[in-house]
Amino acid sequence: MNTIQHYHLLSERQVIDRLESDKHKGLTLEEADKRLWIYGENKLTPPKGEPPWKIFLKQFQQPLIYILIVAGIGVGFLGEWIEMGVILGVVLINAIIGYFQEVKALKAIQALSKNLKEHCLVLRDGNKQSIDTHQLVPGDIIFLKAGDRVPADVRILEAKELKIDESALTGESLPTTKNCGTFLKEKGIGDQSNMAFSTTLVTFGTATALVVATADQTEIGKINKLIAHADILVTPLTEKIEYFSKILLWIILGLASIAILSGLYRGHSIVNVLMEGVALAVGAIPEGLPTVVTITLAIGVSRMAKRKAIIRKLPAVETLGSTTVICSDKTGTLTQNEMTVQKIMAAHTVYSLSGVGYSPFGEISLDDKKVDVHCSKALFETLLAGVLCNASNLIQEKGTWKIEGDPTEGALITSGIKCGIPLHQVRKGYSLIDEIPFESEYQYMASLYQNGNSQVIYIKGSPEKLLPRCKNILDQNGKTSSIEYDKIQKKLVSFAKDGLRVLAFCKKEILKKRGIDHEDVDTNLTFLGFQAMIDPPRPEAISAVEVCHQAGIEVKMITGDHQITATSIAHQLGIINNNDASFSIRGEELKDLNQKELSEIIDDKQVFARVNPHQKLILIKALQEKNNIVAMTGDGVNDAPALRQANIGIAMGLNGTEVAKETSDMILTDDNFSTIKDAIEEGRNVFDNLIKFIIWTIPTNVTEGLVILVASLLGLMLPITPLQILWINMSTAIFLGATLAFEKQEISCMNRPPQPPNTPILTHQMLFRITWVSLYLVASIYFLFDMLMDQGIQEEKARTICVNLIVFGELFYLFNTRSLRHSVFKIGFFSNPWLIGGVITMILLQLIFTYSPAINSIFGSTPITPYDWAWIIGLSAVLYLLVELEKGIRRL
Repeated sequence: MNTIQHYHLLSERQVIDRLESDKHKGLTLEEADKRLWIYGENKLTPPKGEPPWKIFLKQFQQPLIYILIVAGIGVGFLGEWIEMGVILGVVLINAIIGYFQEVKALKAIQALSKNLKEHCLVLRDGNKQSIDTHQLVPGDIIFLKAGDRVPADVRILEAKELKIDESALTGESLPTTKNCGTFLKEKGIGDQSNMAFSTTLVTFGTATALVVATADQTEIGKINKLIAHADILVTPLTEKIEYFSKILLWIILGLASIAILSGLYRGHSIVNVLMEGVALAVGAIPEGLPTVVTITLAIGVSRMAKRKAIIRKLPAVETLGSTTVICSDKTGTLTQNEMTVQKIMAAHTVYSLSGVGYSPFGEISLDDKKVDVHCSKALFETLLAGVLCNASNLIQEKGTWKIEGDPTEGALITSGIKCGIPLHQVRKGYSLIDEIPFESEYQYMASLYQNGNSQVIYIKGSPEKLLPRCKNILDQNGKTSSIEYDKIQKKLVSFAKDGLRVLAFCKKEILKKRGIDHEDVDTNLTFLGFQAMIDPPRPEAISAVEVCHQAGIEVKMITGDHQITATSIAHQLGIINNNDASFSIRGEELKDLNQKELSEIIDDKQVFARVNPHQKLILIKALQEKNNIVAMTGDGVNDAPALRQANIGIAMGLNGTEVAKETSDMILTDDNFSTIKDAIEEGRNVFDNLIKFIIWTIPTNVTEGLVILVASLLGLMLPITPLQILWINMSTAIFLGATLAFEKQEISCMNRPPQPPNTPILTHQMLFRITWVSLYLVASIYFLFDMLMDQGIQEEKARTICVNLIVFGELFYLFNTRSLRHSVFKIGFFSNPWLIGGVITMILLQLIFTYSPAINSIFGSTPITPYDWAWIIGLSAVLYLLVELEKGIRRL
């Protein structure tokens, strides 16, 4: 049996012969069972993946985890089993979280499988029977009707007024009209009108179709494979922390080795030198870093939830803050996904109609002035024709306006109500006698109505089909005159340039009849006007795009819709400056480009139209190869592979498919594109706060490590003990450093470009500050410790003073790091109540550390005098002033 996949290029007879089927009898039961054994059930194959134990162990393969394990072992060497348990517990918790995050990503495949669990009507042995869609095989003859979900990829054999919603697969807003014709050249998925694809929805009409592909061989199956093979990328933060951790790991091991070798050189015992090495490692390791990273990201997630964005993976909120390019689907994401009439032409006059979507609120205007629909008979009749030549209804459910029927007809009903035509009264006043349903062959619909003693036919359809049938045109006063085709054609061209879909409306008064046929509307029609519609952009998306540009983030539209429509919407959104096709490219053109050519045009084009799921994936990868951090928004099945591949995938929560949601990193619960702006702000704030913590905590670790190293190299007494180092690191990280996670975003957050992806986590300016702050603290500790020892102060008291100096130095420095550029008084001294509370708590803890006999006996501390406190506060205050002086110089 030939498995050629271009079935849209074959005739009906050729397709049936290739699949060895029978249009009138279908497959035999025996043959169906045989093919089920060969092809398998009509289910998507889940990926094999790695075994759970391997995924879990993989979570430990990170430099930061290595550092934590070293810290835990180091604490165990010191006999502090509780601290060891806490540190190793953090390692275990991080591994568990990572494991569940990775496993959850595979749910996208399960969501795809759910779409196929339905029944369908199939012809076997000449009899129609209902079977589970899982039992379908290539060669089956099936029957489709409105409301059915297409169970497999099929070739249409017979179609009556068939329309299928393929928006989840192609991104096109309107249902696609299907027929049983044959193409002479290859077409994209969205243009294969003689094919229907698995999981798409029949909205109108009926069909007989031949199953050509099931399970993994369907278009949805190919998307399933793309999702499974899309790369799961690390976030910028994860990548930078991993690199930072590797460097830190080698520095710590190097310094610890130096300390051990120095001790051995001086003839110290093995136990003592190992303890010194462990002490140095414990001091230099930022034990609080993983915890604060998790806390900061969790706070960002919590804030985003309040702003109607659900973060499924913790690092995602930070990733969006680093985004350089946002690639967005059009339909339902940037647009309303509700057809809306925007322009009406009647009697050669073009009117504008306000309002968006199916909500029947808006007004009609001419030259920005509101007009009465009754001012023009032609205008009134054009709107009336749209309401009467119509098989759909407008309803309101739970405050939301929806359409029962065709979206195009829904737009016509809405435009009529907006202009003051009472839908229900009009339909009661006009009695429907007969109608000619829309057929793709004729491209129009006609309705015969009885109005009083007269009968009238209202017709709507393609301008190309109806205009040649028109004899005259209705003017504003209700009189007819000769039709000027050239003048009308110019209006059509103008509407097309704006990406508007145009319907023509005509009427014909006839003698009393009981029915109508195509001959009745073949000639002598009176042209009424046009209604031009589009799936309009979301108003909030326009401002969101503007904010993204202001923040240095490029916005690109990647859609399955037509090029003219996509370009027009992109222009209205501000993605491109003018309605110029040079900013856009079609999927058909993309497939002929090699990797180098694609890399060259990816920056120049802002609109990618008529692209398929695989091309979306390729475009995301091309942007990533140019060192971009890419965010992808979408709501359809066709967006899923790109959502998975992107650095951060963003799905729509209300109208998004389950596949898109399960594949994404973030879900917008209100489907509001502008929420992305909030996410960018929050993401940048999260990243800023993490940098602030690192700049705050590293000087402490460097100071502690250098204090141990200097003492080891010079054979000096330790100013602080390893146990006291643990006290400093654990308490300050929780009560001081962690409070930086609650800092609010700074004013300049959205007025700067995103940080280049290859920028290290610590810039030269940051390293300079860390270096001199660390050296200042080391110098202050040894200055104070030596002075106290020279005065004959007890060793325990001197060490207690040094511990308090480090803690209060961190405390004062904490206020410096609340803003890396501005003074704490400019951003608001009390604007972070968590930080104020943490500072008060830390002060109380240090008083307990210093004056509690029980704590004194554990940590070797002892009470100190007010004179000692003066030195501690004084040296800490000098550090604060020096940092502010440096920031002031940099602002000049």
